[in-house]
Amino acid sequence: MTVVYNDPADFADDQFAGFLDLYSDRLRGVPGGAVSHRRAEPIVAVVVGGGSGHYPAFCGLVGPGLASGAVVGNIFTSPSAAQVYSVAKAADQGRGVILAFGNYAGDVMNFGIAADRLRSEGIDTRVVVVTDDIASADDPVMRRGIAGDFTVFKALGAAAAEGLDIDEVEAIGRTANEATRSFGVAFSGCSMPGAAQPLFTVPDGKMGVGLGIHGEPGIHDAPIATAAELAKSLVGSILADQHRPEGNRVAVIVNGLGTTKYEELFLLWSEIAPLLRAEGLDVIEPEVGELVTSLDMGGCSLTLMWLDDQLERVWRADAYTPAYRKQSRALAKLRPVNTVIDGEDEITPPAASPAAADLGTMVSQGFAIIARAMHSHEAELGRIDAVAGDGDHGRGMVKGADAAAAATRGRDGAGPGWLLRRAGRAWAASAGGTSGVLWGAGLEAAGRALRDDATQYGAADAVDAVASFQTAIVELGGAAPGDKTLLDALAPFSEALSAAIEDGLTIDAAWRHAASAAASAAAATAALTPRKGRARPLAEKSIGTPDAGATSFSLIVGAFDELLVR
Repeated sequence: MTVVYNDPADFADDQFAGFLDLYSDRLRGVPGGAVSHRRAEPIVAVVVGGGSGHYPAFCGLVGPGLASGAVVGNIFTSPSAAQVYSVAKAADQGRGVILAFGNYAGDVMNFGIAADRLRSEGIDTRVVVVTDDIASADDPVMRRGIAGDFTVFKALGAAAAEGLDIDEVEAIGRTANEATRSFGVAFSGCSMPGAAQPLFTVPDGKMGVGLGIHGEPGIHDAPIATAAELAKSLVGSILADQHRPEGNRVAVIVNGLGTTKYEELFLLWSEIAPLLRAEGLDVIEPEVGELVTSLDMGGCSLTLMWLDDQLERVWRADAYTPAYRKQSRALAKLRPVNTVIDGEDEITPPAASPAAADLGTMVSQGFAIIARAMHSHEAELGRIDAVAGDGDHGRGMVKGADAAAAATRGRDGAGPGWLLRRAGRAWAASAGGTSGVLWGAGLEAAGRALRDDATQYGAADAVDAVASFQTAIVELGGAAPGDKTLLDALAPFSEALSAAIEDGLTIDAAWRHAASAAASAAAATAALTPRKGRARPLAEKSIGTPDAGATSFSLIVGAFDELLVR
């Protein structure tokens, strides 16, 4: 929901005033929009535009290498013919004007009227309409313009910046449009400033397929997809278009519509890129981010522009605008860094005794058990953590446990010490956060406590390994019992294990006894006030909820019951 505004009716004008002030060093406002400061040599003026609510389109694309001017209408509303005329007249440098916009009825009429008026005054004016959205019509001429606006604008702007004449610039723009295809989905609707409800809603568990960028819902709803499934749908839909161009070079845009996070777009790109390459397509300088948005709409789209030599040249060309910058010289002299790092991954495990190899097998099985336990309790650990923390503990423990399990899987013949050290490094590298560091350090310390050449292992070795794990946690984390941390379950576990062994219990019975003590201690942390760790800043909120770190530790040691001899 759009929440920052004064009078909703003035939102478009008010935000544009702020934009003009912010970028006054490179552009200026004119009635109806903005024009770029000029360089010495006159060029064909490329004027883009449409309604507000799509930033960076359209005013964010004004600058060298892209648009000479942008016409800014009200939210999702075509600018008037008078506004288009005003901006184009101010942008004209004596070499003609090209008006470019998406294929919407209001834009077609108003830009067309302005073009006629400009021509009547002797200004050579051309019109390039963007028709990239394959979901909106079977006939390419009837399709609306969505994120493909950007590829066409970029081609026009770069061609103009080269100093080409208006016939050449127009031809490149039309070629770019004919070569561009887009397809998108919406996860949620967008809301106008001051509106209590969004312009449309997407049913729970669904996504709108074939979205528009003016608050239009999708053509139809489909079940929400994983990133991999969504990538296949986006790529498959575009490649299935019967009118798509031939060739194997493509410029690509993965575009966010307003509230889909950049991290989500990056993840989606990781699924899209291999699909494109598997189709034999050569991906040229892809763009992933927000280029044509729709206020606060949740959603994304994929755009492909098939390239010939000319289109590749203008796609790669430099540009410098408030919202989009490409500078090839800044990257020209960079060289890849050597990413091969000597470390545990490049070392084979040291020779292990038969007893060590047997125990190593149990260690590997143990990490598989830990991973299953963390997956089973991920949601609950996240819920506990979210009461007074950031809610990421369950996810972090899953990532750490999965990494440790993967690092120790298939290492037949390796000893327990080497495996624990390897698991610790993998856990810390993957889990991140405080708990990731602590678990990584603790596992490495436990590994250092165990030799890989011993002829036999006994209960005392388990006690030593657990004690080393605890020492590392205390030294690194600085916590003490009662601080409401992992240590509040770890310390009782370590003490109970040591006492049970001294009392003559077998390691299996002692471990079960200690695990029970850890579970009771973890539950008892609900009454504690945190003095360390994630919950300390919101101490009062934490009271009544057990500590997530203590809980996850108790779940892990309790899960080992399936490894113990009955």
